[in-house]
Amino acid sequence: MNLFGIALLALAAFGRPPQPKQHPVPLPANFDASQCNACHSDKTQGKVVHPAVAMGCLTCHRVRNIGNKTLVTLKTGTPATLCFECHTDKNPATLHSRIHPPAVRDCLACHDPHSSANEYLLLKPTTGATKADNLCLSCHNVGVDVPKGGSRHPALDMGCLTCHDVHKVGDPQQREFAYHLKKDAPALCLVCHNANDPALAKAHDNQPFATADCLQCHDPHQSAGPMLAQKFLHPPYAMMGCETCHTPAKDGKVALTVPDVKTLCSTCHGEQASEIATAKVPHPGAQGDCTVCHSPHAGNSPAFLQSNPVAVCLNCHTDLAAQGQKAYPHVPAFGQGCAICHQPHGSPNANLLRTSDINSLCLECHGPQSRPQPVKGTNLEAIFNGKVELPTAFFRKVPILPLTNGMGHPIANHPTSGTVKLKDKTVQMNCLSCHQPHASSKPDLLVNDEEPNMAFCNRCHTTGTMPQP
Repeated sequence: MNLFGIALLALAAFGRPPQPKQHPVPLPANFDASQCNACHSDKTQGKVVHPAVAMGCLTCHRVRNIGNKTLVTLKTGTPATLCFECHTDKNPATLHSRIHPPAVRDCLACHDPHSSANEYLLLKPTTGATKADNLCLSCHNVGVDVPKGGSRHPALDMGCLTCHDVHKVGDPQQREFAYHLKKDAPALCLVCHNANDPALAKAHDNQPFATADCLQCHDPHQSAGPMLAQKFLHPPYAMMGCETCHTPAKDGKVALTVPDVKTLCSTCHGEQASEIATAKVPHPGAQGDCTVCHSPHAGNSPAFLQSNPVAVCLNCHTDLAAQGQKAYPHVPAFGQGCAICHQPHGSPNANLLRTSDINSLCLECHGPQSRPQPVKGTNLEAIFNGKVELPTAFFRKVPILPLTNGMGHPIANHPTSGTVKLKDKTVQMNCLSCHQPHASSKPDLLVNDEEPNMAFCNRCHTTGTMPQP
């Protein structure tokens, strides 16, 4: 990559460098920076003042005289790199987690660098119901457009920082860190909601809920239905038919109408039970308790998967957990869920894949003939003949490969399938010849975490050679 390409990558990562500004009046070469306050006293006043202000303007700014002009700019190329000189714990280069997007490259999207009327030098408060009032609503449309008959969490009026710590990072597969929560549920919910409140107990049919995952049933922000109900509801729960599955609690514990969860689920879900029992390639994780993977009441996905379906899989597949810490995770694998590519109940194909052919699996999303089908009445689109449903927005970011007759990636006429004869070897091509399916520490998910350059291509090609007929 040439210097111009490197510069473009830097701009994409950290934003356009600020241009030097001409000072209204020329300053002498030996000017005293303490004199800045004579004109810029507003930068030193406010409810919250940045400690760097007391250290002097030249802590962050550079002043240069060019001819009869005085130019003022930052000491670094971008505001973010300057901030990270002191705020090293916020530097994304040292953090391997899910970072709040503005914190990656643009601190000034949220913070005033000098002074503010708000804590943490925020540009606006994190309370309020409109973008004009609430800083967070500048990007997040939460609690704003609640439909008729819907519900909105009153905690929103207390401010987003009531529940969130936006710079908190950690294992991205733990919900606490994935969503920058102060605590995970139910501990976070119980800060405000008393589990011993008789009204709450009655609303939960007097079943014990203090240790339950509140987000299995409730959306923490808003809902199209009452009581912050999740988008997708299990029919017995939706009809308040708790007695379908539960008997009155015994000794403070949930009791079922049958001895075990799998037997209970099979009374309605016989098709899935048969699929699990007869699969050519069985999934050991599907042989036991269905609620290990599924929420029995509600959820934000059609299959009522637990609130973080990736984390559910990694509870068993611990060997893949480290993959999610890499800089370039494959979004289906670590963003949406393993069940996009794998059949969780069992499969006729190796590795529980949805297809027997690797390329057809990948091209379901990336192929030029990919046609996700809208799911009526939802913001979802379906692939794999309706078996996998994903948010419509997901497909807007999927790169489509310009393939014709199995050729055309990564360059025109390059084969992506079939037997290919090179000068000194014969190789069987498929997507996994070049890419790894879960994650990489380098762009483009190339095998062995290799860089996308000619050195990688030379694994098969010597420089200048082409595939032989």
